[in-house]
Amino acid sequence: MAERFTPAYLQLGAERLRDRVAAAQARLSACDLCPHQCRVDRRQSANGARCRCGAAALVYSHGPHHGEEAPLVGRRGSGTIFFSRCNLSCAFCQNWEISQQGEGREVSSEQLATMMLNLQGQGCHNINLVSPSHLIAPILSALELAAEQGLRLPLVYNSGGYDSVSALQLLDGIVDIYMPDMKFSDSKVARESLQVNDYAEVNRAAVKEMHRQVGDLQIAAGIARRGLLVRHLYLPGNLAGSDEILRFLATEISPASYLNLMDQYRPCYRAAEYPVLNRRPSRAEFTLALRQARQLGLQLDRRDLGRFR
Repeated sequence: MAERFTPAYLQLGAERLRDRVAAAQARLSACDLCPHQCRVDRRQSANGARCRCGAAALVYSHGPHHGEEAPLVGRRGSGTIFFSRCNLSCAFCQNWEISQQGEGREVSSEQLATMMLNLQGQGCHNINLVSPSHLIAPILSALELAAEQGLRLPLVYNSGGYDSVSALQLLDGIVDIYMPDMKFSDSKVARESLQVNDYAEVNRAAVKEMHRQVGDLQIAAGIARRGLLVRHLYLPGNLAGSDEILRFLATEISPASYLNLMDQYRPCYRAAEYPVLNRRPSRAEFTLALRQARQLGLQLDRRDLGRFR
């Protein structure tokens, strides 16, 4: 008989989870829950906040998702909750209607908790929080309610990788699986596309903290239970510095790091404003990056292995 899995937040205990909820809510009064540190009182207004969000979560959609990484999807899907808005402004965002225009609706903690429980009821393997970095406080409030009502699925923190270490420490012992993007290896290159000055430095510190908390990805019966899973979208002409990102993962995180090296870049949103971004990568470019990842010993997602020739 398979060993019953207990997610991190249940192991943490109700009292300690309640303390984390209170700490996150308190930080909304002069918000520093992401690297922008806007210091806006989000309990009163979203005005002045880079994320354009107040104290409540904004949700675009939720449901079982079968297009995620193999260890998340399994047979019954990953229980995704797509949050609206973002703390980045990626010129090539493929979901810009959600992240930049804010399509979606404001939900209460009780409504968000119900979404989590509904996904569990549909048989999903996990609760996959998509773009959660700016909404840690309402997410934790909802999680507390959902846990009290029987939520027992692993929690996936699926972010753009622009995360504050101090905010991530609030999630230590709560998140089971971290799934950050690593978008660029050089902040100077990233600045124009993402509209932040320090992406690479913040991103690397965040990934190190995530790995410190959960370690390498652990998979049981084909399903991810705990650990770090990194996404990297290959950009044309190696603009993202993919070789440096791969080397960082292998040498400064773990040679066993699980990686989804993605080839689905296409020009969209404002990409046409940047000539280097206004084309898809060639097969030769992407295959070279795959080869580098394999040479470094990184653990590639099953779909990546299928692409490699």
